[in-house]
Amino acid sequence: MNFASIKPYWANCFLLTIPVLIWDLLLTDKLPEAYQPEVFRHDIPSWITYGESISQTIIFVLALLMPIRMASSLSKRSLFLYVAGLLIYFASWLPLIYFPASSWSYSLPGFMAPAYTPVLWLTGIGLMGNSFYLNVSFHRWYFLSIALLFILFHIVHTHLIYSRVHKANHQTRLRAGPSLLPTAWPGNSAHRYPI
Repeated sequence: MNFASIKPYWANCFLLTIPVLIWDLLLTDKLPEAYQPEVFRHDIPSWITYGESISQTIIFVLALLMPIRMASSLSKRSLFLYVAGLLIYFASWLPLIYFPASSWSYSLPGFMAPAYTPVLWLTGIGLMGNSFYLNVSFHRWYFLSIALLFILFHIVHTHLIYSRVHKANHQTRLRAGPSLLPTAWPGNSAHRYPI
């Protein structure tokens, strides 16, 4: 097998996940403590853990099997959705990193934004694909349904963490009295909270 024979397989939809993987790798440790692995993965029900991991793995496998072809108008619109979704996903991290004690970062939508915004760029990838490399019948819903399943598991997981942190912070404020401001809970390593 020479390079020319495998070259057509390089331009697959997995390439579109690489910016996300790099972003996550470089910046996860900048997120609030609740997003760090020792907290975020601690004591999570197995059905959530396995559901999230398996659906994520299937997403990567399907993306590898889907060539990128920009021939149709749908593919071009899907690329726009992917890029816009990617920027929104990246932007959802910034308040949590730079303003962890803000009302947005403290809120449920703000804390969970990195969990639900991937639906945009994943949908873009799913609509961009129009075939598999293998001789298998192609339907976009293969990828889109698995992507939606992953998002649902990820949202449930993140909501569970938010509920724990919110409950722990509420109990801490009750013990400390009204003088303790909510800016103490979603911060970085300087703001510790029990989970």
